[in-house]
Amino acid sequence: MEKIKTCCVTGHRDLSEEQKAKIDELLRREILMAIEDGYTHFISGFAAGADLLFAEIVNELKANYPITLEAAIPYPGRMKTPDKTFQRLIRCCDVVKIHADAYFKGCYMRRNCYMVDQSQRVIAVYDGRSTGGTAATVRYAKGKEVRVVWRM
Repeated sequence: MEKIKTCCVTGHRDLSEEQKAKIDELLRREILMAIEDGYTHFISGFAAGADLLFAEIVNELKANYPITLEAAIPYPGRMKTPDKTFQRLIRCCDVVKIHADAYFKGCYMRRNCYMVDQSQRVIAVYDGRSTGGTAATVRYAKGKEVRVVWRM
């Protein structure tokens, strides 16, 4: 039986409205290319910014493609966010996994490592800065020899 091909996203949260429009278009293109390449499972960390844009597009594409959406949540308290987009999209997920019993300093990176470890492709909304969770996740993926595509 053929292994499911999985793709995840990592990206910045601090996106302007102008950046979001451009990134939405580029993410859509990358996700459609992944689907064309046989990817059927998509994982989002459900953070503000790039993660939720990715989840929104995957959820929309589920109507036309046999794909699934997974939410990788760092700790249970994150589920209580008042963000309406988060709350709407979390209900559309095929899988929701919470990666720590409670918040701790490294819970976001634990979640990010899980996403990379499950994936054969990482779509990075990344401007090249050397610090932060996106930079650390890109470095982790490269160290694991997971394909990283697209940058801001």
